[in-house]
Amino acid sequence: MEAANICPWAKKSELERAYHDQEWGRPVRDAGRLFEFLLLEGLQAGLSWRTVLEKREHYRKVFQGFDPQWLATASDRQLDDWLQDPGLIRNRLKMHACRQNARAWLQLGEREDPVTWLWAFVGGQPIINQWRSMDAVPAQDSRSQAMSRALKRNGFQFVGPVICYAFMQATGMVDDHLLGCPLHSHNREN
Repeated sequence: MEAANICPWAKKSELERAYHDQEWGRPVRDAGRLFEFLLLEGLQAGLSWRTVLEKREHYRKVFQGFDPQWLATASDRQLDDWLQDPGLIRNRLKMHACRQNARAWLQLGEREDPVTWLWAFVGGQPIINQWRSMDAVPAQDSRSQAMSRALKRNGFQFVGPVICYAFMQATGMVDDHLLGCPLHSHNREN
């Protein structure tokens, strides 16, 4: 794939390029991966996505593969220890939000399937956008605003509408690959 044609943000580093080419915008319907992305997008608030990507493998190790059952039972002492770990984003509010979001995820799962619940915000199918430039891509939309409100009502934190829109992009609920990008849904073979 020609680098000149891919989405401009993916040209910044090999890590971002690999993420763009292999993950971003691909529909995710696995509960574990959706939970992981929900936490990662919240951790990214105020930081570059590259920072999160660089730390993702360490998060997977520390958070036991983003296991919500395990993370929901993390002690305050564990959270304090993690705040000393340079391999993690050392922000107290974000760290506590990860544990709270694990608890909220489990509570949601007791009532309904989180995968179906989250995908309902886009009608169960990816929204295929037709953007020609990055300037046209919104930071949020009415769907991400609705998702944010619903997540907050269900006890989630660090899930504002901008974070929710990024989550929707990452998990393929919306396809925001630019029209000229070979990975735009209309250009992909799969």
